[in-house]
Amino acid sequence: MGTNNDLNPSNGVQGSSYLYDFGTSPQTRTAVSQKVRLLTPAYGSDANLLFQMGVLSSFTPNETRTIDTLRGIGFGDMIAELVPSVTEAMTAGFERALLYLSNLWQATGYAGGVSGPVRSLRHHRWPFDIEQQLVFSTLADRDLTGQSGVGFNGGGGTFDGGVKEIVYPQVTNDPNNNPGDLRGHTAIITLYETCWFNSWSLTNLSRDTGMLMETGDVTISDVHDFSSEYGEFLATGNDPTIGQVGSVRFNAGDQRAASDFITV
Repeated sequence: MGTNNDLNPSNGVQGSSYLYDFGTSPQTRTAVSQKVRLLTPAYGSDANLLFQMGVLSSFTPNETRTIDTLRGIGFGDMIAELVPSVTEAMTAGFERALLYLSNLWQATGYAGGVSGPVRSLRHHRWPFDIEQQLVFSTLADRDLTGQSGVGFNGGGGTFDGGVKEIVYPQVTNDPNNNPGDLRGHTAIITLYETCWFNSWSLTNLSRDTGMLMETGDVTISDVHDFSSEYGEFLATGNDPTIGQVGSVRFNAGDQRAASDFITV
């Protein structure tokens, strides 16, 4: 078989055809989807790396947990306490254009399509990981680093270790050598670990449409920043024992006072 330019993972992306060409994006303080990168294993790579998926229309992670209500007989219509229950397994949905040479399953590491015999969920023997990179704009980078084209890079294993600099390919410089070589952006890293597809469908297969799309939903075993050590005493914020009073219920001495929250 000749070269499959839609599935030959290298240089951080899953393919090398024109479908994987990069463009530029607006510089705003609001996060935009044009700057979000989603990385998965690509079938055919043995580099133990994740590669940016192309022609992805949407990615929708979702998580829920039950909050139990504690009440007591004789105390009126009053909630004594809300008690969080266990968190349900996180899920996520993909929508991706179907390419002749690269389908959704090939783009998540399975030997499907022209790569092999995988045609059904029942053929998936191993799970995969998904890495989401929420890439910043230059405006946001400057707040963190004081520089343009330089992202913030948290140290491995540190509290901000899940924030990394993403270096972008070289572009043509102007006569003053701007923007320069190897420019980057800050990115917030979220790793969705050990994912299994629980559903798949081929959509738009009708006489009135042209482009075929695939959708798939996955169930996720764990989610983290790929850097921090998680456990019982993780400093998550809103902790009244270290002065982070997120609720008047937990102020000093358990006494509610008008001065707990002061608005200006």
